[in-house]
Amino acid sequence: MRVLVIGSGVGGLACAIRLAAMGLQVLVLEKLDGPGGRARVHRAEGFTFDMGPTVITVPPFLEDLFATGPGNPRLYPDFPEEEGLKATARYVKLVPLDPFYRIHFPDGTHFDYKDDREHLLSEIRRLAPEDLPGYLRFEADAKAIFRRGFLELGFTHFGSLLDLLRVAPDLLRLDAVRPLFSFVKKYFKNPKMRRVFSFESLLIGGNPLAVPAIYAMIHFVERTWGVHFALGGTGALVQGMVRKLEELGGKIRYRAPVRRILTRKGRAVGVVLEDGERIDADLVVSNADYVHTYGELLAPEDRRLHGDWRLKRTRLSMSLFVAYFGFRARGDEGERLKHHNVLLSERYEGLLLDIFARKVLPEDFAHYLHLPTLTDPSLAPPGHHAAYTLVPVPHNGSGLDWRVLGPMYLEKALRYLDERGFLPGLVDRLVYTHYITPDYFQWTLNSHLGNAFGPEPVLWQTASFRPHNRSEDVKGLYLVGQSYQPGAGLPSVLMSAKMTARLIAHDLGLERAPKGLREAWV
Repeated sequence: MRVLVIGSGVGGLACAIRLAAMGLQVLVLEKLDGPGGRARVHRAEGFTFDMGPTVITVPPFLEDLFATGPGNPRLYPDFPEEEGLKATARYVKLVPLDPFYRIHFPDGTHFDYKDDREHLLSEIRRLAPEDLPGYLRFEADAKAIFRRGFLELGFTHFGSLLDLLRVAPDLLRLDAVRPLFSFVKKYFKNPKMRRVFSFESLLIGGNPLAVPAIYAMIHFVERTWGVHFALGGTGALVQGMVRKLEELGGKIRYRAPVRRILTRKGRAVGVVLEDGERIDADLVVSNADYVHTYGELLAPEDRRLHGDWRLKRTRLSMSLFVAYFGFRARGDEGERLKHHNVLLSERYEGLLLDIFARKVLPEDFAHYLHLPTLTDPSLAPPGHHAAYTLVPVPHNGSGLDWRVLGPMYLEKALRYLDERGFLPGLVDRLVYTHYITPDYFQWTLNSHLGNAFGPEPVLWQTASFRPHNRSEDVKGLYLVGQSYQPGAGLPSVLMSAKMTARLIAHDLGLERAPKGLREAWV
């Protein structure tokens, strides 16, 4: 049985690996000249830059993926022991980061975020002692949300509203449906602590003012398994996944953009490429953006539940401006900065409203500054650093002209790092720059309006309300990745791949759920 996977992002590759382990004939079709999708790599003048995700959490999910083998697709919820990561180590080396992030405040203070509870308490005591009792209450409540929302329900495919109604009482009891920032404000009085314990939803495209408080579980996802980095960059992880797929007999074709998913009598039967080539298949899996998949790859007559009316109502996540830069090292970069840095602005709520609601480009901005050569010097020539700084911006529904704004914003972002003392003298030490804008996401990655994370994870686009991994419109069409359940972020995308592969196995009668497994998991 032949399966076509559209897109070689992490979700597409992970799903393809599990399908190949089932014994299916898998061909991945990739528009670009290399794998990774959002996790592509940019190389220039001796520098290596990850263009996408760099925060690796829940290494057991990768261990579970790399431990698959012929006839053993490992389709059911599992959290393998992290110790050793023996299967993963055959493909990529992960190293833990300490701290996870250094969060910088405008007044020059910072908060080092890590999994050491006593350290977290000491950081709170140093910056906001009045919030120690509040943190202890937050810790207990966030842990309860983590246990229910991640450990128990994380692998659940919410295929109907009934699936959500079964768990809604628990989520209401845990207060997990109110907005995250509102939830955090219950526990913390200090503005700094409110930012520290709410900003992480931005890493998956979610506005802390709007996403449900179930995302408070991220605190315990990171505390439980840590934050890691793949030596060689996330691109090394992608290459490891490609090697795993090929070992299982799967194949990838590059420069093979899909123009249309073909159907016959309501069933997917293959695809047509941009050059007119037709490739037949028994099943099609799309790792492409939700609006692009339904709005561009399917004919209007093939869409009933996902017609234009629904696509237009979809609220999309924000986009990103990312500046990639190589510079001469001075030797003191690690004194103020760490591998992952969050540079907060004077405003928080107002800045978020500008980006998500008003869709205007703020005069001020917050950065996520990635400096991986503090961990892996091989990513830059000797005596140099490779870095990127990421700034959340509105998607292209804003009407902003990035052809004009791009060069100006690049200069502004790099001068900010220099003049604010994060990288003193940076402008004079630069040897290479490159940048991407929402236009890159829209036209290179086929992401509607240049959104960076798919549908925004607001309450009414979560669980049963998020696009499903099995198409309701076209039989034999399945979906995987950040646009679909459970959502964006590396752990969720790996969960999505397992969900989608499990649905396919269930529909083909290739796998039965282990005894006692709840029906919601299939």
